[in-house]
Amino acid sequence: MNDADRALVDRFLDMMVAEAGAARNTLLAYRRDLEAGVEVLGEVGTADSAALKRLGEAWRDLAPSTVSRRASSLRRFYGFLFDEGFRPDDPSAALPRPVHQRPLPRILDAPEIEAMFRDAEERAASGQREAVRNLSLLELLYGSGLRATELVSLPRGALRVGQPYLILRGKGAKERLVPISSRAEAAVVKWREQVPGDSAWLYPSGKAHLSRVRLFQIVRAMAAHAGIAPERVSPHVLRHAFATHLLAGGADLRVLQALLGHADIATTQIYTHVDSARLVELVNARHPLADKS
Repeated sequence: MNDADRALVDRFLDMMVAEAGAARNTLLAYRRDLEAGVEVLGEVGTADSAALKRLGEAWRDLAPSTVSRRASSLRRFYGFLFDEGFRPDDPSAALPRPVHQRPLPRILDAPEIEAMFRDAEERAASGQREAVRNLSLLELLYGSGLRATELVSLPRGALRVGQPYLILRGKGAKERLVPISSRAEAAVVKWREQVPGDSAWLYPSGKAHLSRVRLFQIVRAMAAHAGIAPERVSPHVLRHAFATHLLAGGADLRVLQALLGHADIATTQIYTHVDSARLVELVNARHPLADKS
C-alpha cells in the first residue's frame, strides 16, 4: 500500500471510530478488506470503475460471503472519500455483488446443553479454580447470550450482587442491559472470590484479560468432557443456542433482538428459520381460525 492510500485508509478508520464507534476488531477487519483490494488494484484510493470490475474476476474462487464483505468495506470506503471530497466520484457501483444465502447458525439441542452443564457443575463442585471459572463462563455464554469479546473483557465489578443484569458496551460501542439469572450470578460470585482484588478484569490472564482464542479452546474442551464433538461447539454456538431456545420457549423476536444486541432485526430473524417447526405449531395453536373447520 503506497503512502497516499495508507493516509486515506487511516482517515477512513479514524472516521469509523469517531462516528460509528467501531471496535478494534472491526477496524482490523476493514483494514484487511481494503488491503485485499490493494492486492488486485495496486492503488485503492484512485481506482476507477473499470479497475473495480476486475475484483469480481480476481475473487471468483472465494466464498460469496467473503466477496460480499470485502465489497461492502470498499463501498463504505469510497462513500467516505466522495463525501469528504477526497475524490470527485464514487465508483462503488462497479464493485461485485455476489448472491449468496446466509447459512443457518449451528446450534446445540437442549439435552446437549444439559450434558455440558452437568459435567461443568460436577467439576466445579471440587472447588478447582479453572473448573469454577469455566462454569461461570458457560453460565454467561448460554444463560445471557454474551458475545465472546463482551464476555472476556468484562471488568471485575461488572456484576453487582442483587442486581439482576449487567450493563455492557457491546458491538459498535452500544450499551445494553443483559439479564443475569440467579444461577449465573451465583457462579460468577463464586468465581470472583478467586480473582485477585487488584485485577481490572473478571477473567484475567497475565497482564490482560482472557483472550477470545483461549475462550474458544476452553469451550471446546468442556464440550469434549461432556461427550459432545468439540468441532460442533464454540462460544458463538452457545450464543446461538441461547437465542434459539429462548425463541422456542416463546420469547418475542423484538425482545430477543434487544437481548442479543442486534442493530437490525433482520439479523435476529434468522432464528425463525432455525425454529420453523415451533413457529408452525404456534400458528396452528394461536391463529383465530385454527379451530375452524
